[in-house]
Amino acid sequence: NHHTFVLAGDGCFMEGVSHEAASLAGHQQLGNLICVYDDNHITIDGDTALTYSDDVAGRFEAYGWHVEHLGEIADHCDALEQALLRAKAVTDRPSLLILRSHIGAPSPDLTDRHEAHGNPFGAEQITRTKAVMGIPDEPFWAPTAVVEAYRSHTAGRGAAARAQWQQRFDAAALDQAVWDATWAAAGLPGWEAALPIFEHGEKIATRVAIEKAFNASLEGVPSLVAGAADLTGNTGTKLAGQVAATPDALAGRQVYYGIREHAMGSAMVGMALHGGVLPAGGTFFVFLDYMRPPVRLAALSGAKVVFVFTHDSVGVGEDGPTHQPVEHIATLRAIPQLQVIRPADANETVAAWRAAVAHDGPTALVLSRQNLTVVTDGSAVVTGAGIVLDDP
Repeated sequence: NHHTFVLAGDGCFMEGVSHEAASLAGHQQLGNLICVYDDNHITIDGDTALTYSDDVAGRFEAYGWHVEHLGEIADHCDALEQALLRAKAVTDRPSLLILRSHIGAPSPDLTDRHEAHGNPFGAEQITRTKAVMGIPDEPFWAPTAVVEAYRSHTAGRGAAARAQWQQRFDAAALDQAVWDATWAAAGLPGWEAALPIFEHGEKIATRVAIEKAFNASLEGVPSLVAGAADLTGNTGTKLAGQVAATPDALAGRQVYYGIREHAMGSAMVGMALHGGVLPAGGTFFVFLDYMRPPVRLAALSGAKVVFVFTHDSVGVGEDGPTHQPVEHIATLRAIPQLQVIRPADANETVAAWRAAVAHDGPTALVLSRQNLTVVTDGSAVVTGAGIVLDDP
């Protein structure tokens, strides 16, 4: 029953991922998503008039968002609070609050100047700005009354919120084992027993093996949600019998992201950092190029996500060289804090899934389109650095 608040600027809305994410959020009617647009008309190069003339309000209205122009109230806390409360009352779609602000204010030198965008104020600028504000020229100065008000209010509010949450939690009477596994994005005790074991000599694509592993884990890994960027059936991320996440059923475990790889990866990282969800998202390996920023962000933030990259081959049929991954495995392996597993067969794929669930961070699974002969029992995945077979 909580809300997600986003603070975004002009540059954020120029980036392509904002279009993907805003489109998906509008389609899903995410009424608990509120974005405050810090519309200060400034980028590093200068005024946004150099590069930007979008009708941002019209664009978001077209996506199905509720849009409100707040005007020049950036310094008026009560007015901002009322605007946020109005947005929270809109429950059938996400909200965009357009806030006209002035970067660098109230500096006599840098108000509405692009130099304030990426550079800290110098000592003289700080002194001159404090003089305009009428406050002492002292480091980290704040009025005693304000400090005391924050401390007393925050402590009391936090204690009350915690008590209310505890009451709701106790009333829910949740199974503790399920709660623990869900919140940790882990498996229930003994969940691995349900995983498939493949016979030596059997021929199966590893993208098919991961789908079997996912579906065998639906009860044992209650936090698992899976989907793909318009390639659910192609990437092994189809969950049998699961409800799709739609505006009427947002708790569905099957997520259809559409052709939005960048937004998919970003949403996965966001869900993982929230907690209680283990997102698995699939696309063709070659499209790593387009969603690399969220892969890198997952590694930087330690987000527990599972990236499923399939069609790891130059033999991808009529799609040709635009769909042939060549440099991509080296790219993944160069990212620190990203667990990269390229299983040799179906048993190693299952073991890779076990490793992903056990790992406290992001995992990238690199899987085949073609059938591969089962030649291992999967045990080598735990140690890594597998042996290349000359004649399997």
